[in-house]
Amino acid sequence: MPESREKVVFVCSDALGDTAEAVVRATIRQFATDEFRIRRYGSIKLEEEIKAIIHEAVEAGGCIAYTLVQPELRDTMREETIRSGVRAVDVMGPMMQAFIDTYNDSPKNKPGLLHEMDEQYFRKIEAVEFAVKYDDGKDARGLLLAQVVLIGVSRTSKTPLSIYLAHKGIKTANYPLAPEVKPPNELFAASDGRLVVGLTMEPERLLRIRTERLRALGLPSQATYASLSRIKQEISYASEVMKELQCPIIDVTEKAIEETAGLILNMRF
Repeated sequence: MPESREKVVFVCSDALGDTAEAVVRATIRQFATDEFRIRRYGSIKLEEEIKAIIHEAVEAGGCIAYTLVQPELRDTMREETIRSGVRAVDVMGPMMQAFIDTYNDSPKNKPGLLHEMDEQYFRKIEAVEFAVKYDDGKDARGLLLAQVVLIGVSRTSKTPLSIYLAHKGIKTANYPLAPEVKPPNELFAASDGRLVVGLTMEPERLLRIRTERLRALGLPSQATYASLSRIKQEISYASEVMKELQCPIIDVTEKAIEETAGLILNMRF
C-alpha cells in the first residue's frame, strides 16, 4: 500500500508572512492530523518568485495562503494559480477590497506595516518590559502603575496572560494570592484607569495542573501545594479578596489565554 502523501501548505508574503501563517495554523488545528507541513516564503518582490513557489506547490500537491499587498504580485499569484490548478487563498485581499468599497479609500500597498516601528510598536515593547518587571508581585509599585492587574492563586495563567496583554500594548502586572500572605496596600489603593481582574479555576483542574508542574520540576506530587484541600482553601481565600476589591472575576478553567484576554480587553479597552 503506497504511503500517504505529505500535506503541504505554502505561506507567501511580500512582508514576513505572520498573518497568513497564523490563519493556516488556526485552520490546521481544526483537522485531526499532524501531517501538515508549512513552507513559508517572505519578502517576495518578484513575479518570478511567485511562479517558482507555484511550481513547488504543483509538485507537492499543496495549496497556498498568501498576503500580498502589491497589486501586481497579487494579480500574478491569482492568475498563475488558476492557470496551474493550484488552490490559493488570498488572506488579506477580500478585507482590503471591503475597505475600499465601504469607505471609498485606497490602501497604502506597503508591505510589512504590521511590524512597522511606529508608536504602537514601542508601546508594545514598553508593555512587555513592564509585564516582566512587575510579574508575580515582584514590586508592589507596579500595581499602581499598571493598566490591568491580574490576581489569583498560583497556576491560574496570570503570567502568560500578562505577557499576552503586553503584546497588545497593555501594561499588565499580576499578583499571586495566598492565605499566608497579606496583599499589599497598593492592590487596594484607588488608581484612575486601572482595571483589576480576578482569575479563578475549578479546584480539580487546578490540582491536575499543579501536579504536572511538580512532576516537571522533579518534586513529589504529594506536596501540600498539589492537595485538593489546600487548593480549595486558596481559592476560597482569593474569592474573599476579589469580593473585597469588587473586581470582575473570570473562570479560566476551560478558556484559552486568547479568550480570557479578549474578555479583559472588552471590559475597558
